[in-house]
Amino acid sequence: MTITKIMCGCALFAFAVATTSAQTKNTISGTCAKADVEQSVPAGDHPDHAFMVAQGKCTTKGKIGGETSKEGAFSEHRDVTANRMKAWGVYIETYESGDKITYDYQLAVAMKDGAMQSGKGTYQATGGTGKMKGVKAKGNCTYTPGADGATNYSCTGDYTLAGAMAAK
Repeated sequence: MTITKIMCGCALFAFAVATTSAQTKNTISGTCAKADVEQSVPAGDHPDHAFMVAQGKCTTKGKIGGETSKEGAFSEHRDVTANRMKAWGVYIETYESGDKITYDYQLAVAMKDGAMQSGKGTYQATGGTGKMKGVKAKGNCTYTPGADGATNYSCTGDYTLAGAMAAK
């Protein structure tokens, strides 16, 4: 009976190890064009302080689980002064397969003369569709100014895919 319990325990452990996904390092980068939609209201405490909402599109470069990213879209709210911008938002990355990953993100960048300089932020996956369903991801990003009001980003972190994609 003890040998049977040990064998069952070993088999259960082996199954758990085989079905558990390992974290994988990845880098995703891209460029977000100047926001398509941008609205601002003065905060009222200082002449250069405003609250904003913005929405736009991005081009992306990166792979997760063998899937290549195709495009991204962001919606964010911002706290902006003359020398800094803090933003919190949702980023949806679409892959060539049509599957998507949704991320929450936060960033802080320096501002000068109304233009973004550079900054850093963090991200965390909050969901996915299709093969990306059950994705877990988090990491850090750097932001730099691009041409015509665009923002370049480069993010590095770890991800884990659930189910069949994890085996790839």
